[in-house]
Amino acid sequence: MKGERGANPSRADFIAVDLGASSGRVLLGGFDGERWALRELHRFPNEPVRLAGSLHWNVLTLWAEVQRALAAYARERRAPVMGIGVDTWGVDFGLLDRRDHLLGVPYHYRDARTDGQMERVWTTLPKATLYARTGLQFMQINTLYQLCSMRGDPQLEVAETLLMMPDLFHFWLSGEKRGEYTVASTSQLLDARTRTWAPDLLSALGLPSHLLPPLVPPGTVLGTLRASVAAETRLPAATPVIAPAAHDTASAVAATAGLDEGAFISSGTWSLVGAEVPEPVLSARALERDFTNEGGVGGTIRLLKNVAGLWLLEACKRQWEREGAALSWPALLEAAVAAPPFRSFVNPGAETFLSPDGMPEAIRAFCRRSGQPEPGSVGEIVRCCLESLALKYRTVLDDLEALTGRRFRVVRIVGGGSQNALLNQFTADACARPVVAGPVEATALGNLTVQAVACGLLPDLEAGRKAVAASAELRTFEPKHTDAWEAALARFKSLSGTSP
Repeated sequence: MKGERGANPSRADFIAVDLGASSGRVLLGGFDGERWALRELHRFPNEPVRLAGSLHWNVLTLWAEVQRALAAYARERRAPVMGIGVDTWGVDFGLLDRRDHLLGVPYHYRDARTDGQMERVWTTLPKATLYARTGLQFMQINTLYQLCSMRGDPQLEVAETLLMMPDLFHFWLSGEKRGEYTVASTSQLLDARTRTWAPDLLSALGLPSHLLPPLVPPGTVLGTLRASVAAETRLPAATPVIAPAAHDTASAVAATAGLDEGAFISSGTWSLVGAEVPEPVLSARALERDFTNEGGVGGTIRLLKNVAGLWLLEACKRQWEREGAALSWPALLEAAVAAPPFRSFVNPGAETFLSPDGMPEAIRAFCRRSGQPEPGSVGEIVRCCLESLALKYRTVLDDLEALTGRRFRVVRIVGGGSQNALLNQFTADACARPVVAGPVEATALGNLTVQAVACGLLPDLEAGRKAVAASAELRTFEPKHTDAWEAALARFKSLSGTSP
């Protein structure tokens, strides 16, 4: 991605606020009609706070950091920004009272209050019924179960409005209370077919159904900056606030999918493997294989599955560092290349790997239990992780093709994990089709693209995706040694606990 270099009168500037579960960034995107130039205005940590035994998001600090970035932009540039849009992770939310004041501190999805809530809900709304209605995979972090854990909570009793996390920041920017569709689709409160709220689900569970705000599609101009925000940041009060695809994965897919008959992998600590489809897939097979239907841009659905991505390898690296070994990512990958192939595999999604502590030993123990050689060296463990992840991608891709009746010619890998060339090559080999890696900044580019379409600078999303492709550095990995990988796939599938 080419960097931004000073003011350009023929260029349109947009700001993407990209809040992730561990850090936040505010990026400036300059569009010259053909390509994007990106520059990071500000980066800051997003660290959860433990308060009275519960885990919360420090949203007020995040809000202060966003305002700090906007003020920095205002100080250095004369050209007005054409739009500001926010994307974040899904499922979490804030509650407002009737005066539009925030009630309490929003909970973190990893807070233990949702333990056991799914099973309680199923006694009223059976699992199959709920999936047929919402199309969402069953995770106790979903908004539905978070709300169920608040039954009897005084905050819920006085709440007037529920805003998903990006909607909360859009409200603080613009004063408009709206629910953006793609992030709403992560809540398990949305009807997958009608793509509207399902307040009757809340009523059936004894929860208030009036909380849900009006829905808007990605690309909606919500309004302009509040006077107080304009005064604080010195940005013009007429600056538009535009809802992008406010769920971060939806923004990443908006930037890259649809260019060909390809599947996508949003690669990071978690990997989301899926494809754009025109309608939700709500079959018994989709439920059995744990696929989810989340909203996309332009009326599409993101049919995908969550896979434990680079989590295992990141946890191993942290463990080795605690033990005194300073290992860089290039050194780890070099060691993996030198290790023998197809020696041992693990199921990346096995429950034994949920804890970050002692990950190398957990991997060795899995291999012992499954009758495989134990990976001993660092290189053997890294290779085991990467080969297993590539084979997991293949099994999900096979399920995806069975569910959609489509053959995906290419796999597009975006996000931070797209920089891992060895995993990209393994994925091409395991999936027996080309992998196109990049852009790393897919989420920010998708956010900016939807804003540019909303302003009329791009005619449609497909034109926006072509502009992203022209702006980014992409790398193609062709499949090799596919026969050996097919044999490895058969072994991988035979491991205990590799399904679904």
